[in-house]
Amino acid sequence: MCLSVLQFLIAVDVTVVNVALPSIGNDLGVNPRGLTWVVVGYTIAGGGLLMLGGRLGDVFGRRRLLLTGTAIFGAASLMAGLADSFALLVIARLLQGAGEALALPAAMATIVLLFPEGKARSRALSVWAAVASCGLVLGFVLSGIITEHLGWRWIFLIAVPFLLFVLLATVVLLPRDQKQERAPLDFLGSILLTSAPLLFAFGVVEAGENTGNLPWLAIAALVGASVAAGLFVTVERRAANPLVPLTFFHNRTRVRANLATALLSAALSTSFLLFTFYLQDELGLTPLEAGLLLLPLAVALIAAVTIVPRLLGRWGARSCIVVGLSSAGVGMIVIAVAAQFEAPAWLLTPAMLFIAAGMGFGLVGLQYAAVTEVTEEDAGVASGIQRAADQLGGSAGVTVYIGLGFTSIVHGISPYVLSSGLAIIGLCIAGGVAARIALPNVEVTNTDSMGSS
Repeated sequence: MCLSVLQFLIAVDVTVVNVALPSIGNDLGVNPRGLTWVVVGYTIAGGGLLMLGGRLGDVFGRRRLLLTGTAIFGAASLMAGLADSFALLVIARLLQGAGEALALPAAMATIVLLFPEGKARSRALSVWAAVASCGLVLGFVLSGIITEHLGWRWIFLIAVPFLLFVLLATVVLLPRDQKQERAPLDFLGSILLTSAPLLFAFGVVEAGENTGNLPWLAIAALVGASVAAGLFVTVERRAANPLVPLTFFHNRTRVRANLATALLSAALSTSFLLFTFYLQDELGLTPLEAGLLLLPLAVALIAAVTIVPRLLGRWGARSCIVVGLSSAGVGMIVIAVAAQFEAPAWLLTPAMLFIAAGMGFGLVGLQYAAVTEVTEEDAGVASGIQRAADQLGGSAGVTVYIGLGFTSIVHGISPYVLSSGLAIIGLCIAGGVAARIALPNVEVTNTDSMGSS
């Protein structure tokens, strides 16, 4: 229960700021270009530090890291709600990402180890994914309601009492950590992993500004991102206890699952912003109206994740993944067509249904594949890598698909069509990767047992 509450609050925080961004900008005097960092800064900081969080959980104990990460997230939420400047708000969002990076891998690893591989774990992960997905979607709805009636600061402050409940429940319900063997930590690798996507995002945003001059700052940022990525690979090869052990890449199922996760999350995050932009910027709806119009997406998502566990057992994870990727692709096509013909808001409902199916089927199947055959020793690492792929993939999608689609240097093509087209290309690549995912025989055994029950 407490782990689900934490997952829900963190997932809500990924999207809850989107609808409130105009209000934040008006209050703090920030232009839209600067406001993107409220979204991207949080997801990149969280995603870049997630693998370190997973390793810290394996070394220092998952209960301890869960408490520490939740406390940091709660304090940062309070800081964001009380921020009197944009710089302080961005710092608070970065700290929220750091808190998530500590808490979520520990929570997911705890769930993975509590439930044996097969039917029980697939159901547990389905609930986990359902809570996360509902949080992501409801973040838009809650943002509209809270922003219009209470003000944007309460989108952060309202989470504080619930996080206090999570802290208390964790202390009371979860057993104390067993003594772990201490090992050196790869802090340099974690810094590089966070720096590379931050520099990449900054470079892409700067490159899209049509100033008429050579974008030296953008070029420098993109070069810096490439250097940081190269150094990360070098550090991981030489580190005594790397964030991503080389043995991880021996399991091709996990590698492919995480790559497909990143590409799917890129498309899903892009679709959320496209919905928001179209409803508010193109159709002129208020934040509350835009949030309420996203309710079909939330309802459809809940329905999808309810039936996924049974289908996961009957079809296998790979089939569910392919269905999810295909549905997300169709959803992106509908968004592009609706925007091209300036369709009314209700015609976006089919797109929402397909996106919900993409999330419900795709993410659950990929999560199952990403933690295949984990052990006590590497559960935290596998969980951290899967979450990092999800978060960094979503950030990269917003940066590249939205950044290039809505850039001022591209003319003659609808930004919605261009952004959707780039996302569809990514989903096609993800489909090719997912088609080669092979799961161990345990899934076939559990499939038979579930099918006969």
